[in-house]
This record gives sequence, C-alpha cells and structure tokens, in this order.
Amino acid sequence: MNESLTKLFDDLTGSMHRQCEETAPNFAVTLERFRSSLSKTVEKALVSASASPLTEAELTEFLGQIQADDLFLAIACADGNERAWWEFDQSHRAYMGRVARHLAKTEMDADEVVDWVYGELYGTRVIDGERVSKFAAYGGRGSLRGWLRTVIWHSIVDMHRASHDEVSLDELTENAGEGAAHAAFAESGPDAEDTMIDQLTRDRYGNATVSSITAAFGTLDQHEKLLLSYYHVDKLKLREIARLAEPESSPLRDWFQRRSSNREKEPGARVHESTVMRWLEKCYAKVLGRFNEELSQVHGLRKEEIEICVGLATKDLAGGKLFRNLAAG
Repeated sequence: MNESLTKLFDDLTGSMHRQCEETAPNFAVTLERFRSSLSKTVEKALVSASASPLTEAELTEFLGQIQADDLFLAIACADGNERAWWEFDQSHRAYMGRVARHLAKTEMDADEVVDWVYGELYGTRVIDGERVSKFAAYGGRGSLRGWLRTVIWHSIVDMHRASHDEVSLDELTENAGEGAAHAAFAESGPDAEDTMIDQLTRDRYGNATVSSITAAFGTLDQHEKLLLSYYHVDKLKLREIARLAEPESSPLRDWFQRRSSNREKEPGARVHESTVMRWLEKCYAKVLGRFNEELSQVHGLRKEEIEICVGLATKDLAGGKLFRNLAAG
C-alpha cells in the first residue's frame, strides 16, 4: 500500500481497535497485534488477489465488513488470554456442540470432535518456538461462528482419515494431538522404535536418558503428577479432567485456582479445557527443562548429545512406562 492507503489503514484500524477495547478491555490485544492481523488479511484478500492497484474506497469498504469484535476475541484467545477463553467458551461452546452433533455420527463422536477442535484452537504445534493456534487462521471475514463450522467440518474429516490410517505419520502428527509437547512423550511401538534408534546409540546414552527423565519427573509436585496421570495413564480427555477439577473436594481445584484468574476463583466456576491444556504444557516444560539440566550438569553431555537423549526419550525408552510410575510417585 502507498502512503495515503497506509494512513487510511492506520486510521480505520485504530478506530476499530478502540471500539473493541471499549467492549472487551480485559482481552489485552494491542493495537499493533490487531493491525498485524488485519494487514495480513488485507494483503491476502485485496492486494495479492488483484492485479489492479488498491483504492481507498475498496479498503474502506473491506475493513467496514470485518467482524472486528469476533477478530478481537480470536486474537486474544490465540494469545492465551484467560478472560477471552472464558468468553469464547460461554458464547460458542454450546454452538460448537450442536454443529458437531449435526455433522458427526454419534453423540460420543461429537464430544470427541469438540475436544479435538478445542485442542486445535488452543494450539497443537510449535513453530520456531511459538505455539500456533488455529485462531490465527481467522481474519475477521465473516462471522466467527461461520468459520468455526468450517473448522469443525475439517476436523471431522481429519479424525476420520486418522482413524482409517489414510494419512502419513507426518500428517497425523500435524493434525492430531493436543499440544506439540504431548507428541514428545508419545508412546510408540517397538517396531517404530527399533527402526528409528539404533542399538549403539541406545547403549551409549540409554542410562543417562532414563536416569535424567526419572529425576525430571521427581521434581513434579503431587498435583502435577496427578494431572499427567489423569491424561496419560487413565487416558482421560481434557474435558473429563476439567470436570474432575471442578468439585471443591478435587485435589486439582485449589492448585488451578491459586494460579488462575479471579474469574476462575469464583465459587462453582467452570474449569475450561484450555486451563487443563495450559497446565499440561507447563508440566511438560518443567520436565523438559529439568531433563536438559540433568543431562548437562550431572552427566556432562554436550548440546548435540542432549538432542540424542531427547530423541531416545521421545521413543519411550522406559518400555512404555514413562507416565505409569506417576501414580505411585
């Protein structure tokens, strides 16, 4: 865009941002962040899509059609804002369930779809150290609910393909799961393990890997162990763990509340899937951080050797018992 178009863009997006902030002051979306999102949308929809120069009238009309409040909410959720996730859950959770029930085959399938979509919306992959939320794909063109319908439909297709082994391992890793860190501790069968890690590497670094990962898990407090046990040993879904954390008697509830927003501290407040996922990610980060420290400081391994040990850990060197000892620990 030329100088006059840039000024117009700044004026219009500044006004849109002020209005959104008045409506949702707790979402903590900066003007820079808001403009960056809209700039990408304008570039894709107007600048790159047309051979003729963009006019001020076209830009004004286009920005006037943007669902600014929905975009503001999506950006805040992508950034992990607690209040935004609460608002999203209150406004759209039931709607997502209705759409999923309409498109999926059974009630159970619908619940799985919503769980899957929540994971995608929170962010299932990490690229260049940044968690990538599906919300980043929403540019404000059309309503958020219309976009969610499309996301739900695509998720159903992905889940169907995954369940029928119709995708490659790379595609399955990219589309499935509830966080990039989860994949780092996924259990794998012996055949896959043997083909990816040769015996010489196992013999050389195996003991250091096992002792370091054991020490790393030993740094977890009981609530963190319980959370990981629920997810990896009992195979509970995020939604099921969230429900278990809601009663006053739950050992997880006080732990979540001490570290969460004021809204989640209200009596009887709902615990959201995003909260469970966020604390799972924090547990993984704690384990991985301590794992690296142990390998470096206790075993004296270099960076490249630590990477080898991380590879061994990801293939569940402990024989599939990486998380099973948590309950007893």
